[in-house]
Amino acid sequence: MQKALSAIKRVMHKENGETDPILNGSGQESGQSYISICHSDASVSCNAAEVVATVTCTICRGTGRIPRGQEKELVALIPYSDQRLKPRRTKLYVSLSVSICVLIFFLVVFFLYPRSITLEHAGVNSSLVSYDASISTINLFTMNKLNVSNNNLFGIKVISLNVEVLHMSVVVGTLTLKEAKSIGPLVSDQIFYTVESTVQDKNTYDVCTWKQIKVHNILLHIQGSLNCSYLGHVEQIAFDGFEYLDCQSNSTVPH
Repeated sequence: MQKALSAIKRVMHKENGETDPILNGSGQESGQSYISICHSDASVSCNAAEVVATVTCTICRGTGRIPRGQEKELVALIPYSDQRLKPRRTKLYVSLSVSICVLIFFLVVFFLYPRSITLEHAGVNSSLVSYDASISTINLFTMNKLNVSNNNLFGIKVISLNVEVLHMSVVVGTLTLKEAKSIGPLVSDQIFYTVESTVQDKNTYDVCTWKQIKVHNILLHIQGSLNCSYLGHVEQIAFDGFEYLDCQSNSTVPH
């Protein structure tokens, strides 16, 4: 009876495939299909017998293959001697990139570095003189010139002009001119402004009105400041100058 039961169990196990060998008659595995990591063709397997000193592959568990469908989930091993890890002309490309960056930096600094803006009082362009004998006052209407030289490699914009006229250290006239004017790079330009001055001094009045005196010049001190902007920055530049004005003549022709 026991022999019959043993025969029946062996038959059942054989039908379930539990006693089938792992390798078939040709020496190939009869289980799940695998993909080789040693060759692009899945049908070609690695010959581990040709390797003298080897270690077990942790990914493929020593079989030289990975299960199909898991090739995107597992990490590929690239030999250290692979040429893809050693790109050619790396030093050349790095040196060229650094050189280009340094050149661009120096060019930007050269063109955008702020340079001086020069102001020069160019004297009187025209004048008009009038008198008030009751209070010994001289009224002067003078049109002056101001030379502006932009030494920068970019344009500037004039925002405002503030001027004071002094006679013997006394302020006799002021002017605030708000005029937006653009001056291009490396360009010199002129700004004309008219100042009304009132000199109330008995001695100066006599010098200008007495016919016995041959020279009727008075000395005026011009000082002021020019506000200009460039590259988002506002700068104030001061200037001053002196001018001799013939106060006997009723007017001076523009020149």
